This record gives sequence, structure tokens and C-alpha cells, in this order.
Amino acid sequence: MDEQSKKSGEDSSFMIKIATFIVDRRNLFFLLFGIALIFSVVSMNWVAVENALSAYLPETTETSQGLDRMEEQFITYGTAKVMVTNIPYEEADTIYQELQALDSIIMLDFDNSKKHYNNFSALYSITFGYEETDDRALEALDEVRTLLEGYDIYVSTAMGDASAEQLAKEMSVISVLVAIVVVSVLLLTSQTWAEVPVLLLTFCSAALITKGTNFMMGTISFVSDSVTIVLQLALSVDYAVIFCNRYKEEHRTLGIREADIVALSKAIPEIFSSSLTTMGGLIAMMFMQFGIGSDMALCLIRAILLSLLAVFLLMPGLIMLFGKAMDKTKHKSFIPEIPFVGKFAYKTRYIIPPLFVVVLVGAYIIQSHCPYVYGYTQLETPVQSDAMLVDEMIEESFGPENFVALVVPAGNYEKEKKLLKELDARPEVDHSQGLANTEAMDGYMLTDKLTARDFSELLELDYEVAELLYMAYAVNDENYAKIVNGFSNYSVPLIDIFMFLYDEVDEGYVTLDDDLMETLEDAHTKMQIALDQLQGQQYSRMLIYLTLPEEGDEMHEIAGQYYDKTEVLVPGESTSQYDLYKTFQRDNTVVNVVSILAVLIVLLFTFMSAGMPVLLIAVIQGVIWVNFSFPSIEQKNVFFLSAMIVSSIQMGANIDYAIVISGRFLEIKDKMPKKDAIIETMNFAFPTIVTSGTMLALAGIFIGQMSSDGAVCGIGQCLGRGTILSIFTVMFVLPQILLLGEKIIDRTSFAVSIPLKMERASGLMRVDGRVQGQINGTIIGEVHGFVRGDASLFVNMGKLEMREDNEKSLKELMEKEEGEKDA
Repeated sequence: MDEQSKKSGEDSSFMIKIATFIVDRRNLFFLLFGIALIFSVVSMNWVAVENALSAYLPETTETSQGLDRMEEQFITYGTAKVMVTNIPYEEADTIYQELQALDSIIMLDFDNSKKHYNNFSALYSITFGYEETDDRALEALDEVRTLLEGYDIYVSTAMGDASAEQLAKEMSVISVLVAIVVVSVLLLTSQTWAEVPVLLLTFCSAALITKGTNFMMGTISFVSDSVTIVLQLALSVDYAVIFCNRYKEEHRTLGIREADIVALSKAIPEIFSSSLTTMGGLIAMMFMQFGIGSDMALCLIRAILLSLLAVFLLMPGLIMLFGKAMDKTKHKSFIPEIPFVGKFAYKTRYIIPPLFVVVLVGAYIIQSHCPYVYGYTQLETPVQSDAMLVDEMIEESFGPENFVALVVPAGNYEKEKKLLKELDARPEVDHSQGLANTEAMDGYMLTDKLTARDFSELLELDYEVAELLYMAYAVNDENYAKIVNGFSNYSVPLIDIFMFLYDEVDEGYVTLDDDLMETLEDAHTKMQIALDQLQGQQYSRMLIYLTLPEEGDEMHEIAGQYYDKTEVLVPGESTSQYDLYKTFQRDNTVVNVVSILAVLIVLLFTFMSAGMPVLLIAVIQGVIWVNFSFPSIEQKNVFFLSAMIVSSIQMGANIDYAIVISGRFLEIKDKMPKKDAIIETMNFAFPTIVTSGTMLALAGIFIGQMSSDGAVCGIGQCLGRGTILSIFTVMFVLPQILLLGEKIIDRTSFAVSIPLKMERASGLMRVDGRVQGQINGTIIGEVHGFVRGDASLFVNMGKLEMREDNEKSLKELMEKEEGEKDA
């Protein structure tokens, strides 16, 4: 017997055994899924969500290094900008006095300049006495809100998760709308009403378990948290639909249980092969340097695998439960046949492919000029969050504020003073803030050096006490030369001597009167806050406020005159954007190449042809180029991350539409004229494409039109537009390409043909495959065919039906039945 036929038979038998086990042990799988669903309801809130894209930058980038260094060296206190509108200046000043009285506020900036009062609006810059991540900082902000009740106030702050909470609310609404679309599409494309709850229960179970297993990743990005469930539904709906259609096909001649088993045995390899292209596109994202690619890829791949498990393990049992109801609720399909599409394809087979090549070349050139951006400030979203509206109002009244942090080695106040002075003199710098230019008291800066006499006059302290204090400081600093030579010219930075005096008083070595102690306490509080924010153990931080939306490399050049350039870091919005730009240049190429190679490998083994994968990938890649030509023509900014994610999803998921059409055409093209074959192919593929395509397109459109986050909105807009373009292309361009490229596909095929020969044997034997001939003896196994003669059979699964013998040949009967099934 032929080895390939033998292997095929063994695989079929093995899949039947697996399918039988799953169907007959359905109650076990119901129990396991029930436990998983209950656990998921509890665990879905265990996952931590990272809301900063900068957290996923490679560790080698300046932004990542700067953020890590600042987190290690400095304390960031909670801050907020509070704008109060429609008040005169006198009332604004009264509010200022009331805010100053709050114990939770340690710094409050407000004056009568246009930076703080303009157009009858007051802007208060508040620093709270708690770290930014401390819940007490949010409680302090609530205290401010309570104080200002009755006023028109607008609050801008980085504290809390207000933007993330709003995004979660938006995605909840989007999920409901997508669910409505899914139900509507399933009802429209169904052939029996009872199949809809089977599909919905399968989808919902997979989605909930996906949500409940997010915690296994520890922390996921806000992008993954927002779009995974919606994209899971849109990407994996095909799997359940394929299985359901396969069951209905087998149920024409088999009972519910038998049809369920046979359909599952055939659907498992078919569906798994379909999922490989989608996962291949997603795997490409794992090769990105930008860590959010791996984050999204792992979330979506896990979602797809869980969808597969739900289809393979849960859905067969649901079909057994709803099988009788499905039989009773059959109805006529609402999806019409579309013979005009096949006829159009056949008539234009010599016209459309050349035109598509021209469009392909044009789209490639145009999309290469797509205006990608790397920050949110240049993006426009159809919906604006509350935080975005507040920031916009503050900017309109008081102008934009752009600042960067300059991190340099600590320990040299003179260098810091000179650097800050040079930066303040530059036209692109509005002002700067560091220890060296922050006023302490009476015109002295924190790092100004004072002699013992200067210090005694500043605090109205006895000179002898001041001199003893300086002597103790010199001993503590091991500066014994000053003790020997005298203290007349010995000067110490103001902040250092103040902090030393406070420690001496705290330890009981120095006693001060009440008034002086109050002054010391107040000064120490302010200086400690400045030290926490601006000076660490090894590094100092300066805040540079710019008049331009971005800063260039000048900051590094200027700081490099005073410090080793390798020790200078400038974390900020523009630095982050530059780092994202550098990763995009590499990641975009890698993602495109890897996704194409991954899908190419899957298609090579699917079609056993070198020509077919190239044609299909060329079609979908062309659609991707056309997709990103639109924003290029409109000059509409696109967030770089949205482009990479959508390109991977399009290559991995939208190509499934092309596979459905191509696979069916290759299957029937040699059994009928090419015109009839392409018409039948499009009639066959249209319900599948319209089902999954509509869901994915509308899911993308809803996300793009209803999300206020720039990255999430961009994914939705590009995915919705790209899916619509993919559907149009596979319906009205791909058929012509298949007709024209049929010979290329055949000539590049490397499938092994099985030679036909008459097999004669006697004794015990096993037969697999489609056979024709005579059998005399005892038979056991699965048979699909006609017998003319006598039969004595135990039918364990399926049925034996007598047919009226009209003297037709068995071959004609088989061909007639296959034709009826295809119809």
C-alpha cells in the first residue's frame, strides 16, 4: 500500500479517536471550563497595567536610562495644576492664601503675572507633601477640590489613573457595540437560530478566560489591556464558524453525535492551520526592540490559543446540547449568492491584475511618505478625554509648557550654577530650576557660599555660635586646615550649613530660641523638598522649561562643556520621541520581514506551491501599502506603534480571506470550466469573508472613533480601514489574479502526486482513501460511498440507507452526491 495513503489513514483514525474522546467526555470539559471561568472572574483584576509607553523602551535608550536614574536618585512629589475661571484677581489671591494654609501643600506658585493670571482665570501650581504614587497625594487633591467647591475649576495632574479609567470605560462601551455587531452578523449569516448561542458561549468563555489569565504576565501594557478582547473576538471568530459549518455539512448524512465527532476530527487540523497565519503575523511583533510589541504579541497569541481550546474542547459539547434545537430552528440563509462577482472576475482577468500592479507601485511610493509621529502631542483623536480637554484649556489661557530634565553628576555646585546661567541665556529656554538658582532666603540661592559672619547676619545668630557651628562643620567635613588657619574666609554652601545646623539641633548639640527654631524648621522643610527632587546620592537634576515644542542636541552639547557627555542624560518628551523614532526604523523593517516569512512558511506547506504564497502575500502587502497611503495623501499623522501593530495583524489575519478563496478555487478548478469554478468559489467564500471581515472592520472602526488614546485610536482607524480594503481586494482583485496566475501556481507546485493503480490482495488488510472496485469479505471501519450488492453490517456510527437503483454507475452516483453537497 502507498506510504502516503497509509499515513493519511492513520492520521484520520487518530483524529477520530481524539474527537470521540472530546465529545463523549463533554461533561468533564464543561466542569473544567466552569472552574476556569469562575477562577477568571476572581483573577481578572489581579493584573497590573502599565500606562507609560516609555516603560517599554529598550534599556539602552537615553529615556529609559534617564527614567531609571531619576527613580533611583530622586523623589517625585505629587503635583497638580488647578485652573479657576471667571474670578477677579483679588478673589484669586484670596484663594491663594486659603490654599497656602493647607498642611498637605508644601509648595504653591501663584502671582499676578500672565503665567498665573490671565483672562479672569487663575492657575495654581501645587506640590503636595507626598510622593506622586502615594494615595495621600490624591486625598490632598480631593481636599483642594473640596475647598474650591462652587468655583469653575479644572485640574491637570499626572497622579492617579484618570486617563486609564476613562480608556477602560470607552473600551467597555466599544465591547458592547462589538458584541451587538457580532450577534447581528451571526444571525444574518446563520442557517439555524440555535447555532448563535453555541457560538456566543464559545466566544465569551474564551474572552473571559483570556481576561482572567492576564495576571500570568505580571504586568501588561494599557494598549494590550484595552484591545486584546475586542481583537480576540474579531480574529478568532472564523474558528468557531468553520467548525459549525463543518458540523452542519456532516449532519446532512450523520446523526448529531457522529456528525459532531467527524466534523471535529476534520476541523482541528483545518482550524489550526488557519490560526498559524494569524499567529505568524503576531510572532513578528515579538522581534521588536520596543517591548510593547512582545507584550501585545503574547497577549494576542494567548488569546488565540485559548479561543482554539474553547472551539476544540467546549464547543463540541455545546453542539451536543443544542443539536436538537439547531435541527428545529433551521431557516433560509440571508446571505445571497454573488455570481456577478465571479462573472466580473472572469471578464476582467486580463485587465485588473495589471492595474493592481500599477496601484501597488504607486501605493508603495506614497506610503513611504506617511507622516509617522512618535508622541501624542501631534495626534488628533475624534474623542478627547477629560484630561486632554483640561490641558487644552490651560494651554489656551496660559500657553504651552514643555520641560525636560537634565541629569548630571552631583557634587559641584559651581558647575551647576554656571550651566544653569548659560542655559537661561539661550532663547529657547524660558527658565530653569536647580539647586544653584533656587532662592533660599533674603536673595541667597541654596548653593551660595556664606562665611560664618554672613550666616550669623542672615539668621540673626550670635557670631560666636555661628563660628562654633562652622568649626563643627569643618571637623565633620575633615577640613582641618580651616581650623588651623581660621574661619574668616571659610565659606560653606547655604543648604549644606543649614542642613548641618538642623541635624545638630535635632541631636541636641545646639539650642536655639523659639523664633529662630521656627525659621530653621520652615527653611529645613523647603530645603529638604528641594534636595529630594533635585539632588541624589550621585546625580543632580535640573528642570529646563523650554519656549519651543522640542529641544535638540544643544542641551547635551552645553552640559558636555561642564561634565562628561556619557554622564549627561536629558529625559523628556522630545528625547522619548527620538528614542521611539530610532527603534521604529529598525522594528518596522524587522516586523515586516518576519511577518512575511512566517506567513510564507505556513502558506508553502498549506498549498504545496511556491507560486501561490507569493501571490497571496503580494496581494495583502499591497493592501497594507494602500492602507497607509491614505494618511499620507491626507497628511494625517499616524502613531508609529499603530502602524506596526496593524501591519502585523493585516498580514496574519486578513490573508485568511485570501486563503479561503484560493483554497476553494484550487480544489474545484479542474472539475469544471474556469468561469464556473470562480463563480462557485466566490459564492462559497462570501459568507465566511463577510462574517469575520465585518466583525473585524467594525471593531476597528468603533475603536478608532470612540477611543481618546492616540495609540489605541490609531490601531482602530488603521485596522478598520485596512480590513475593508482587504475585503474589497480579495473579492474584486484576487479572483482575477488566480485566473491569470493559475499556470504559475501549477508549475511551481511541489505536491507529490499519488499514482493510480489497481491493488489486489487477499487476507486481512486495511484500506484508506477513496477507492473503487469490488470487495468480498468482512469489513470494519468508516465508509463514505455506495455499495451495489449484499451488505451485512453493524453500523456503530452513522446510518445505512437504501437507495432506488436506477442502473446508474457507482461513479455517477458519487459525482452526483458531491455536486449536491457543493451546491
